[in-house]
Amino acid sequence: MRTTRIAVFALTLWLPSFARADTPQVIADIAPVHSLVAQIMDGVGTPELLLPATASPHDYALRPSDARRLQNADAVFWVGDALTPWLKATLETLAADAERVSLLEAEGTLTLEFREGAVFAEEPSDGTDAHDHDRHSHLGTDPHAWLDPLNARVWLSAIAAELSRIDPDNAAIYQSNMVESQKQMDLLLDQLNQDLEPARAARFVVLHDGYRYFEDRFGVRALGAISQSDAAAPSAARVKDIRQAMEDAEVSCLFTEIQLNSPLLTSIASETDVKVVALDPLGGQLVPGGELYDKLMENMVKSFLSCL
Repeated sequence: MRTTRIAVFALTLWLPSFARADTPQVIADIAPVHSLVAQIMDGVGTPELLLPATASPHDYALRPSDARRLQNADAVFWVGDALTPWLKATLETLAADAERVSLLEAEGTLTLEFREGAVFAEEPSDGTDAHDHDRHSHLGTDPHAWLDPLNARVWLSAIAAELSRIDPDNAAIYQSNMVESQKQMDLLLDQLNQDLEPARAARFVVLHDGYRYFEDRFGVRALGAISQSDAAAPSAARVKDIRQAMEDAEVSCLFTEIQLNSPLLTSIASETDVKVVALDPLGGQLVPGGELYDKLMENMVKSFLSCL
């Protein structure tokens, strides 16, 4: 869906050569963020990806080569400590001289909180904005905000603004890329909405409560989650609640993730004879780069359709 930026390429040829002499060294924490940064840097340079998309961000152990890259970075774009709490102190130490941008804190970002309980409350039917409903859970902020393309659109602006500030010689390219990427994001959102139409009435259970941004944006609704988060094991009471809810409802599918292995989910699926499909919210099955974000979201929709 991403189009070739011919105009931007022409602009890079026109600009004096010194404008690209000192390309900023830029690092992104996870593959979806890396993809957005790569789109903005197209024609200037290539960002580096810190965390492999096949690994869980919660417990990744940095390698010595990762530490060296952080020490040489001019800018680091990361979701925030809600996703990788261990990374905050690391950035303050190893990337002390770099500009560090937490995208969850970018102005205009919609943030949601983890939902209470194994079985989720129904969305209000009185016209209340779903994004405001249950916002003040005591469980904390759900960091998977990139699964809402409107947040990704906001982050494109934040990334372009920061790169333009630290690299003003290439600001025209960053801003042009941002405009083009946001146009493509709007088209992507429209297409995903159309594609998901057949799945809107289906019920499903997720391995952990990490898809609320996707659910709210596209009008699909999880019955509940086996775990509260991908960093927490479920209690016996929670598992009992979700099993009972699945028996009472017509659940079409259990969603797991390629980055996580859950024998418990497999056990529940075998007992209930419900189909299991793996989601890939981090793009672990994709090649990192500017194209990854669109493909990640398209694959999310395909997974929902294949199951539901």
